[in-house]
Amino acid sequence: MCLGKVDNFGHNQSFHPIPLQTPALCGSVKGDVIILSKSATPQFIRILITTMESCTAGQIASLLTDTSGSSAIIEGAFVTYSNDAKIQIGVSEKIINEYGVYSKETAAEIAMVCREFYDADIGIGVTGTFGNVDPKNKDSVPGEVFFAISTREGTESFYCAVPEQPSRLYYKLYIANVIADEIYTKVR
Repeated sequence: MCLGKVDNFGHNQSFHPIPLQTPALCGSVKGDVIILSKSATPQFIRILITTMESCTAGQIASLLTDTSGSSAIIEGAFVTYSNDAKIQIGVSEKIINEYGVYSKETAAEIAMVCREFYDADIGIGVTGTFGNVDPKNKDSVPGEVFFAISTREGTESFYCAVPEQPSRLYYKLYIANVIADEIYTKVR
């Protein structure tokens, strides 16, 4: 894997290997966003990644596929805004009803379901609320995002309080950066 830089509009600036400087968890995206992508050089490991995204609306999968040759690391992904869409893909309705759609437990289930669906090495599940309260889900709190990373060794869930951002895109890029940092620690 290598790292590339993306500007604040999600456009690729460079996809040459660059050293990763791990910013503090939940660091700002008002600069470059670090993303993971395929490397043609043999010193990097090859992994398959997939996502099931709600509040990020496919932004993470989009960043992954902005790199030429990205089909070598991502076969597909899901954007599942509604609870029904998550359930149709295989997320447990019982988990959503018991813990709420915005929870570490649901994020873990989302990550596991997408990883298993594509038989990927890493599944990323993201659920949360950015700016507005979701009237269909009582556990919606603006600025609260839950995500999980599922690997063949297990699944870990995370919570991130997202500070106010100037636009929805900035919210998405902020979370993408946080998740990229966590994935990097898993694949080093």
